[in-house]
Amino acid sequence: MNDSERQELIHYRIRRAFQTLEEIDILVKNQLWATAINRLYYACYYAVTALLLKNNLTPHTHGGVRQMFGLHFIKTGLINAELGKFYSDISDKRQIGDYDDFVIIKEEDMNELIPAAKELIHSIEKMVKS
Repeated sequence: MNDSERQELIHYRIRRAFQTLEEIDILVKNQLWATAINRLYYACYYAVTALLLKNNLTPHTHGGVRQMFGLHFIKTGLINAELGKFYSDISDKRQIGDYDDFVIIKEEDMNELIPAAKELIHSIEKMVKS
């Protein structure tokens, strides 16, 4: 992939992160909590992968994304440690919501997670644009 294609993909993933955030409003209004958690994770995932790509890091798995994000951006202090913990937590919640049985997700959970996701995505957007 050449530099122009990489830049285009980075911008696409940031746009996709924000578009996915918009989907969450519809899911929350309809109390589709597990699906909302899934989309919340993917909104963050798109932003994190854009940041990794911006820095020429190309993991091949979700676990690799999580690991590289932690290693290159959380441990170095480029991204707030609380946002790094949030990304790990939302990744775990997505796994549980997608694959476990009898999972209970409450509206209160979403009320805490959505602002953190927005903060993470906005922080990454600023880093990608600089």
